[in-house]
Amino acid sequence: MLENVKNISECKKEIDLEIPASEVMKEWDRVVAQYASRAKIKGFRPGKAPKDMIKRMYNPDIRETIINNLVPQALNKELTEKKITPVGQPVISDLHFKENEPLRFKVSVEIWPEIHLPSYTGIKISKKKVSVTEKEIKDSLEELRAKSAQYIPAEERGVENGDYVVAEIKGKNTKTKRSLPTEKVVILAGHKDNEELLNENLIGLKPDEQAHFTIQYKNDHKNKKLAGQEIVYDLKIESVKEKKLPDINDDFAKDLGNYKDLKDLKTKLRAQLHASKKGAQRREMAEEIIGKISKQISLELPESVIEQESNALLNRQLSSLPQQNMSKEALDSLRENQRKRAIQNIQNHLILTKIAEKEKFKVSEEEIKEEMKAIAKTHNVPLARVVESINQEGQKEELKDNLLIRKTVDFLVKSAIIE
Repeated sequence: MLENVKNISECKKEIDLEIPASEVMKEWDRVVAQYASRAKIKGFRPGKAPKDMIKRMYNPDIRETIINNLVPQALNKELTEKKITPVGQPVISDLHFKENEPLRFKVSVEIWPEIHLPSYTGIKISKKKVSVTEKEIKDSLEELRAKSAQYIPAEERGVENGDYVVAEIKGKNTKTKRSLPTEKVVILAGHKDNEELLNENLIGLKPDEQAHFTIQYKNDHKNKKLAGQEIVYDLKIESVKEKKLPDINDDFAKDLGNYKDLKDLKTKLRAQLHASKKGAQRREMAEEIIGKISKQISLELPESVIEQESNALLNRQLSSLPQQNMSKEALDSLRENQRKRAIQNIQNHLILTKIAEKEKFKVSEEEIKEEMKAIAKTHNVPLARVVESINQEGQKEELKDNLLIRKTVDFLVKSAIIE
């Protein structure tokens, strides 16, 4: 077998491959014999039809079978011998295949670029202070208070902003005269995402009272079914509940869980906030270190990997945005930003993986088990369920990779010089 490997770029190779005619003809004979044994041809018993007749009748299928048998086998052998690990699927082109001649083809493969690391220990980074303010503790208490709110019937008054209202609402399109489905809805009165006219008409209504109003929706309204439509609504109040917040005192702290009193709650909130800020500080320090290493390295990355990562980031970003008609310019800008982010993510991961390799970092089975225990504790689920999920979904290698990256980041932060 003849071959020729060309370096098209830092992360792309082109391989010319040729399978000798003798191997091709041997495969011809084997595949033709297979087709002959299965073919049902009038006048011939199975396996007794002339091979030339089989070739003529099944030529396209025979050729495809031979190519599918020989090409991957030859390619895998070549990649193994040359120690080339492709990224993504190799692309076959310029395939030349005629009977009694060698089978020739080209293969384009993308590979990871070689990384030459600069010095990565003792990197100077700026010191970042970690402190917890009284305002942050107060804000945390208010969040806990809001989560502990109770909603009790407001029987003696009408709707006020902040009330939860259960209502029956009917709508009719003024142009088409078509009625919308009657719905029973729960509305938070005064909420900024509500239609302004809805909020205005809710105020003061009591159970069994009604409101009648018309909304002219804008052409770019997020609900495409309503965009540009004029809808007249009939709304009937079924119930009104007001939000009742508990007082922040010792009883409030005890009701939340394992806290002796309000002072104990504040102490533990401070510790939680401090731990969270320390984690954020560590991430900022790691980003600064990796950023300084990354600036000293110029890498060409496989286009297929960039495309895959940027598409994943773009889809995640789009799914987190409210449904709206995004302009082509806005979408193109978002796509370009996610591409830049993808390139940086991939480069950072390659750098950290290379450092881990150089430092001979490993992740033990015990460390994987401890991480699974931490995941189970964080999500308050049985450990057995976490283990089963990770093993079934094939996520163990990903978990191992994440732990290796974390270990490498910890090493870089510990070895940095904080000024």
